[in-house]
Amino acid sequence: MSEGAEGLRSFPALLHRNATRYGASPAYREKELGIWQNWTWAETEEEIEALALGLLEMGVAPGDFIAVIGRNRPYLYWALVAAQMVGAIPVPLYQDAVAEEMEYVMGHCGARIAIVADQEQVDKVIEIQDRLPDFERMIYLDPKGLRKYDHAKLHDYRAVQEQGRKARDTHGAELERRRGALGYDDTCIMLYTSGTTGKPKGVVLSNRNIIETAKSSSEFDRLGVGDEVLAYMPMAWVGDFIFSIGQAYWTGFCVNCPESPETMMTDLREIAPSYYFAPPRVFETQLTSIMIRMEDASRLKQRMFHHFLAHARKVGPKILDGHPVGLWDRLKYRLGEMLVYGPLKNALGFSRVRVGYTAGEAIGPEIFDFYRALGINLKQLYGQTEASVFITQQPDGEVRSDTVGVPCTGVEIRIAENGEVFFRSPGVFVEYYKNPASTADTKDPEGWVATGDAGFIEEETGHLRIIDRAKDVANMADGALFAPKYVENKLKFYPNILEAVVFGAGRDRCCAFINIDLTAVGNWAERNNIAYASYQELAGHTRVLDMIQSHVEEVNASVAQDEMLSGCQVHRFLVLHKELDADDGELTRTRKVRRKIIGEKFDDLVTALYDGSESVYTETEVTYEDGRKGRIKATLEIRDARVVPVEKKKMAAE
Repeated sequence: MSEGAEGLRSFPALLHRNATRYGASPAYREKELGIWQNWTWAETEEEIEALALGLLEMGVAPGDFIAVIGRNRPYLYWALVAAQMVGAIPVPLYQDAVAEEMEYVMGHCGARIAIVADQEQVDKVIEIQDRLPDFERMIYLDPKGLRKYDHAKLHDYRAVQEQGRKARDTHGAELERRRGALGYDDTCIMLYTSGTTGKPKGVVLSNRNIIETAKSSSEFDRLGVGDEVLAYMPMAWVGDFIFSIGQAYWTGFCVNCPESPETMMTDLREIAPSYYFAPPRVFETQLTSIMIRMEDASRLKQRMFHHFLAHARKVGPKILDGHPVGLWDRLKYRLGEMLVYGPLKNALGFSRVRVGYTAGEAIGPEIFDFYRALGINLKQLYGQTEASVFITQQPDGEVRSDTVGVPCTGVEIRIAENGEVFFRSPGVFVEYYKNPASTADTKDPEGWVATGDAGFIEEETGHLRIIDRAKDVANMADGALFAPKYVENKLKFYPNILEAVVFGAGRDRCCAFINIDLTAVGNWAERNNIAYASYQELAGHTRVLDMIQSHVEEVNASVAQDEMLSGCQVHRFLVLHKELDADDGELTRTRKVRRKIIGEKFDDLVTALYDGSESVYTETEVTYEDGRKGRIKATLEIRDARVVPVEKKKMAAE
């Protein structure tokens, strides 16, 4: 279908359709100084055209790369489409990336121009610009703090737009020519992978990839012009692009941008979106917040909360999926809706959610079931950057915590002999930029893409189940299956545990690193009159270790019930003296664990877990917020955890 879905071959074409068809409907909102600003689709097209004309005035040529850096703001989303409109290729970067990370991405793609949010991003680009031979100009959105900067190559966003409006007579025909020349197989955007095992790769996605995927996924959940989303995930992440640009432009729904990360939860409550996405960590954090608030509530409220929550867990998912439920149970659930579930959903900003998704990492079953018990239609999808996100989705009425759904429209899935999942679809990426070897390793000549994940398809339902990352699934010394993510997700269900890293491949038993959640454990410490001066001091407190040990042992009892994975019980653990951090290279910018790097960096701690040591002294280099390096020293206590005896069976990862 070379002409494009419904004849629309690019996002500038979709923009023009929306400005014509939905001209007066809201396209973007942004909260600024406490007030929601609104732009219709007609106004959005005018803003984007003005910026595109300004880019032409600056000499942007087809095929140029334009870096876009900053938090979610309508102006930066407009920059992505304005770049496309003039035939350039937008490359969004993570706003919290340090200068060296930006240097790699901008140098790798050869970005000529950067469109950035504020002084912080301007400073990072200035720091590296001498090492970027292709870089020429920078456009900034917020002028605060930039008045005395050298403006020879620095331009105000709105001034560029104004120059574009004045140059319409000069460049208008050229803009129309470039917009009309955009093809379905032309590059739409380039997004860099998180780089869990090495340098990030530039994933080239075409207009076909994004538009076909946006079309099929929107139709799957019946998304339309009346839906609302909150755009708060990093703009450099493919999920944000497919939701805030792909599906938004296909359906014409409104994209809402919060005022700041700090006000995100307040803004979420005010918008009350009908369509919502969050990675598991966000849902975990929200659940932690709920449990902390309940600890401080009166005994009556606590009893009422737990009583109705127990009932919700029993019948809520059945009601949500349309299964038969007795009259008394329905009446009791309705009462719970008035007293508990409704107010709770309103406080979370979920009172109008019609479709909610989580992806990126496996979500703990207990967390997933909690939200569905409240009547929130939370579902799982499985995807990746190389697929333009969507590989599988869960149909309404077939939602389970242990699967990721069925193949999306147009997607084919096959399982290799070693258990790795492969897919083929209209969303399959074009290539890794300047990396033909990696492209060939990942995508074969027939278009099948290796996901790097191990899983299987259920014969009865056709649903895909993901076990873990293929490189992480292994065997223990006795042949038992080792799948660390399964155990880590169970541990992270507890509000007190922020992150967990389980080791055990090729060994006789599993051991774990644990990060406490400072907010949850700090709140608990205050209620129990436990004084502490730092994260490190709290993490090493005896009563905190006792609490974490009880959580580990409860997880062991749960893991022991799974015949295939019972060998993954945690025998020994330690609580880390610092939070795992992307700035220290331990997590990706999307907060995925870099397991190999953590194992190498904390090799002394891993050794102590397995050699029977009761404690271990360690020194660790850390990166402070201002970029300075430092070292922290600690002596960590190592605990043994009770495990449930199980009959050992030889189980190879298939």
